[in-house]
Amino acid sequence: MDVLMAEQPLVSTLNQLLSVPEEMEKLLNAPTRSYVRDTKAMASTPADIKEYPSSYVFVLDMPGVKSGEINVQIEEGNVLSISGERKREEQEEQHKEKEKEEAEVKYLRMERRVGKLMRKFNLPKNANVDAISAEYRDGVLTVAVQKLPPPEPKKPKTIEIK
Repeated sequence: MDVLMAEQPLVSTLNQLLSVPEEMEKLLNAPTRSYVRDTKAMASTPADIKEYPSSYVFVLDMPGVKSGEINVQIEEGNVLSISGERKREEQEEQHKEKEKEEAEVKYLRMERRVGKLMRKFNLPKNANVDAISAEYRDGVLTVAVQKLPPPEPKKPKTIEIK
């Protein structure tokens, strides 16, 4: 009996020491704030993707984002990255309202989304990353990626017999 009682603290200590690497791994592999923010931004940015004979077209709703604050980039060779950020009303507008009403603005309800908008798309192999155009109108961003022409079929090669 005495041996079992003496082993329990030892076993308990060993279990704690063995579980430390597992807990450290969880901490080290925990998602960063920027990863969580980007994931939420990607989930809340709706997109339509259309394929035409000569291009791919991406249509994204980005209401309230100024065209100069939208970034369209190609990352890692074939990843189309689109991002922007919708901010709350500008401070200047709030100050003008205060001067007019001489009272502080109090939100009764705030339903419109603010924050980062982002989507990333893996482009197909036949996408021409050197021929991309983007247009922003009425809160809708349209990005067109031209397709590469299909490769010409290889002609049979005749081997001369000597």
